[in-house]
Amino acid sequence: MTRSFEQGRILMYSHDTFGLGHLRRCRTIAHALVEEYRGLNVLIISGATIAGAFDYRARVDFVKIPSVIKLRNGEYTSLERHIDLEDTLNMRRSIIRHTAETFKPDIFIIDKEPMGLGGEVEETLAYLKGRGTRLILGLREVMDAPHLLEAEWKRKDVMQKIERFYDDIWVYGPPDFYDPLIGLDVPAPVRDKMNFVGFLQRSAPHQDRSLHQPDGDYILVTTGGGGDGADLVEDVIQAYQQDPTLTHKALIVLGPYMPAEQRTMFAKKGAAIPYIEVIEFDTRMEELIASSKAVVAMGGYNTYCEILSFDKPALIIPRVMPREEQLIRATRAAELGLIDMLRPEESRDPKRLAAALKALPSRLPPSSNSAGLHLEGLSNIARMVGSELAQRELIPAIAEEAH
Repeated sequence: MTRSFEQGRILMYSHDTFGLGHLRRCRTIAHALVEEYRGLNVLIISGATIAGAFDYRARVDFVKIPSVIKLRNGEYTSLERHIDLEDTLNMRRSIIRHTAETFKPDIFIIDKEPMGLGGEVEETLAYLKGRGTRLILGLREVMDAPHLLEAEWKRKDVMQKIERFYDDIWVYGPPDFYDPLIGLDVPAPVRDKMNFVGFLQRSAPHQDRSLHQPDGDYILVTTGGGGDGADLVEDVIQAYQQDPTLTHKALIVLGPYMPAEQRTMFAKKGAAIPYIEVIEFDTRMEELIASSKAVVAMGGYNTYCEILSFDKPALIIPRVMPREEQLIRATRAAELGLIDMLRPEESRDPKRLAAALKALPSRLPPSSNSAGLHLEGLSNIARMVGSELAQRELIPAIAEEAH
């Protein structure tokens, strides 16, 4: 720890409609900040249904807002089907505003959705801007295909609102990997606020083994949240079924959002293959990745950061609908020689996928490539937060001296 900010308060917003990526990213940043600064308190607003399943460090807590899920067609619905979506959004909007009024943050960090789900944080942004809170938008290094993002943001007048409300934009990646706003008409004031901080490095803090960690070498197959991971799991199981020479041990993590009937089906199929073990989920995915021989994944942001952080050979089979984020990230990483990639239509060929799985454990790790891993995101964020909080401590002192 470098210094103490006894009154420092950071509020984070994570809309969490599909998967776990937003909450896991916010939690990673929050933990890094409280480790760096004594006395700092971080509160995460999250819509994740399983937000309470994760461990949180001292001085990091969360407020759960009613959950909304994103369907595969990109539409939203309330998790509780008997509650109208608009009523759910109104409840979320009210809780977010009340939390901000009560917590009185110095800094408010919004993950990925500039105005929140359905514009639910816009009112809170206006309120906090009026009281001098530093407003920060955190963007993945890849948002979506430019034509899709531009259409979505134009419809909601997002770019003008970013210019009006936000003080800084943190891009969670290096500038030479990808620009999340490439292909968009970005006003100069918005571009000037962008700071490419680097990828967010992960660690495996627990000394004891995860209960799910297999003995010996294994390939980890992860679908992230699992809501759209059935195709990946089905492809891997079929590769094992059809190629008897594929004998690497595989641990398949289905994800907490995979529908129950699919989880049951895959558990049954996996049990019939001696080299496969299937589990539903583990909140300590960092440990499972760190101890694996190699990783097969869909290539969401957090999993990709973990692949880089633990320097694991990886095969990415990206989702391509409703967003192209994973496809863009995997394509760029493969171009740089950091990972191997198969498109979904390629992985559906059991022979092709089996060959890729057999070659994977002997693949060189990402660090063997000269492109560099750029894992300095958390240290850069800590530095910027420390500078902002130190400045806020100075302002009252300067005002006192003036009197």
